[in-house]
Amino acid sequence: MVAQATFLPTEPEEISQNPFYLNERPKRWNIRDDPITWSNWYKHINWLHTPLLIGIPTIGLYGAFTTKLTVYTAIWAVIYYFITGLGITAGYHRLWAHRAYKASRPFELFLIFAASGAVEGSIRWWCRDHRAHHRFTDTSKDPYSANKGLFYSHIGWMMLKQNPNEIGRADISDLNADQMIVIQHRYYGLFAIGMGFVLPTIVAGLGWGDYWGGFYYAALLRLTFVHHATFCVNSLAHYLGDHTFDDRRTPRDHFITAILSLGEGYHNFHHEFPQDYRNAIRFYQYDPTKWLIKLLSYVGGTHHLKKFPDNEIKKGKFLMEQKKLDQKKLLLQWGKDISKLPVFTFEEFQDGAKTNNWICIEGIIHDVSSFINEHPGGKSFLTTSIGRDVTTYFNGGVYDHSNAARNLMSNLRVGVIAGGGEVEHRKTK
Repeated sequence: MVAQATFLPTEPEEISQNPFYLNERPKRWNIRDDPITWSNWYKHINWLHTPLLIGIPTIGLYGAFTTKLTVYTAIWAVIYYFITGLGITAGYHRLWAHRAYKASRPFELFLIFAASGAVEGSIRWWCRDHRAHHRFTDTSKDPYSANKGLFYSHIGWMMLKQNPNEIGRADISDLNADQMIVIQHRYYGLFAIGMGFVLPTIVAGLGWGDYWGGFYYAALLRLTFVHHATFCVNSLAHYLGDHTFDDRRTPRDHFITAILSLGEGYHNFHHEFPQDYRNAIRFYQYDPTKWLIKLLSYVGGTHHLKKFPDNEIKKGKFLMEQKKLDQKKLLLQWGKDISKLPVFTFEEFQDGAKTNNWICIEGIIHDVSSFINEHPGGKSFLTTSIGRDVTTYFNGGVYDHSNAARNLMSNLRVGVIAGGGEVEHRKTK
């Protein structure tokens, strides 16, 4: 799932070399260990995130009602939405969180600046939470577990303080070893303010004299859309759609979430195959992040694109299709299970046929009393078959019966001939 980390780093500036940095703190009491009450609710609130999450869209809406939207500003806001959104999906998510491909240094630099404009925390913070999410999906150690509710997984987990005693571990030693990522984390406040607010405002102002439009539309409202597009993957992608490859966890696939999140909506696939650089595997499925990564591979911007073996992908899909068919199958009447039928010797079967309309097919005794008058071949054929093994006749000696006939006969089972079927032999009561 596309994760959201804290907007601004609150850790000390020093970057620990511990691969479980941000996870190895000694366990001590945290306010989140206590339930929220009327007397302590304000202590549970993350007072950095909450004002930003509420203030940015509020001020942006104010600007929308007081500042005219020009054509140039609208176009710029949309372009910058895609630039910063793809910075998250192609950069934070698929490149750094999952190492689904490798990128040239110039493209990495572009992604760092572009993603910083989305104001979703530093690469280290974002990827740490996201890796923990994949490792502990739907558990209490999942930073934004869908099992805590739609609102919590969408935005509530950022408005409330995170409990360091609960969040699962994630190895980010590879990120700590990258000097560019370390610098971005250390000076993230400057990256976020510059790329998230200053640049979109300056471009509109210097470009066509619309500073306020650039600030309200290209900065604040664009930022609101980018945030909630990302949040939808944490929330909506775990509630809307199909379990295409695995139904043991909440992630789902749906084109609506994909449209909202620049291709991240095929989330069940992503959780099953997280190192695949694709989210959408069909050419007609919307995944501009995949298209960008693939396109740049032709000019050296990206390389070593990882794809999970198609054979294994198909296995997962077919297993789920089979599971769905098995569930539908349970709704139908298939007759008594053979292993639960009483066992008779052939002589007992013949004796029983003297008072019952029993016939034997493939070691199974069937009572055809209700079907004698309905038999397409005529009543006389069944009446002359009572007490006999008519397996050869049934399988083509007289007529090779259809699946429909076999399914019908399954509801007429009453017993098993000893040695004539794979059943647990037991004494007839």
